[in-house]
Amino acid sequence: MHELSVTKSLIDLVETEARKQGFRKTLEIRLKVGEYSGIVPDYIVDLFPYAAKGTVAEGAALVFESVPASFRCADCGYEGAVERREACCPRCRGTALRMTAGREFFVEELKVE
Repeated sequence: MHELSVTKSLIDLVETEARKQGFRKTLEIRLKVGEYSGIVPDYIVDLFPYAAKGTVAEGAALVFESVPASFRCADCGYEGAVERREACCPRCRGTALRMTAGREFFVEELKVE
């Protein structure tokens, strides 16, 4: 389960920012999670209270914003969603697709006091 190491890294990031910026409590952590990021938000929610215990992140609310996958077709220039089952351009049926969004996983914002 890589979510445990991801959760610990998230807390390390918050702790580093707390040292840099001098805050003592994190109220909310806003995260962007791409559809194809491989991250399961529910696992992070479950692990977070244990991993954050005794840190400036303890008690913080986690808010996840999902980023849908988007692709660009090199054959016809289509940009947008693609059906997972088909894995081809919905306009020209080409397979020369490049993902332009959907792998993201990052902290968008920290609310602190």
